[in-house]
Amino acid sequence: MKSGIALSLVSLLLLPIALGCAGAKPGSAATAPPRVAIETELGGIVVEVYPDRAPITGGNFLHNVDEEHFEGAVFYRTVTTSNQPNNEFKIEVIQGGLWRLKAEREFPGILHETTETTGLRHLDGTLSMARAEAGTASTEFFICIGEQPELDYGGHRNPDRQGFAAFGRVVEGMEVVRAIHRRPDDNQILVEPVRILSMTRVR
Repeated sequence: MKSGIALSLVSLLLLPIALGCAGAKPGSAATAPPRVAIETELGGIVVEVYPDRAPITGGNFLHNVDEEHFEGAVFYRTVTTSNQPNNEFKIEVIQGGLWRLKAEREFPGILHETTETTGLRHLDGTLSMARAEAGTASTEFFICIGEQPELDYGGHRNPDRQGFAAFGRVVEGMEVVRAIHRRPDDNQILVEPVRILSMTRVR
């Protein structure tokens, strides 16, 4: 009799948990971060964007994707340990965006969200914004190859020590990123830029 009562109590205690699990939808579109498919002539890359942590930067990127502002974009720059002889603090990234089309489109710069503010870091596959001065980032972005702490807030790569604005990461296609990174360059500019065929939301 006692064992039956004990089992009933356990069942009652577990019921709310079971109901909660049944109602949850892990990975649903309502809770999961947005994803963008970047289709290049060398293959596909899928990136996850974090507008909850980097609302200005992530929101700007997604807006440009949704409005098809990246039409005609390319990956045009590769930074390797061997092609930055004048930089004391070396990094490894590939950079893409509108590049030469940018002058025709006049996109305003966005407020700079530091990694100190967002809590994001420049790790292998991190998606971040290229910039000159803080507040000038608009359409040009880069992807890290390996961990790049000098690009975080307080890092030495930029003299202002404000770092760069990370806002996402690669979740599929790092082999494509690395293939672009290995392509021949002339002073960091790819001899043959890699065309971005499309950039579309997939979640």
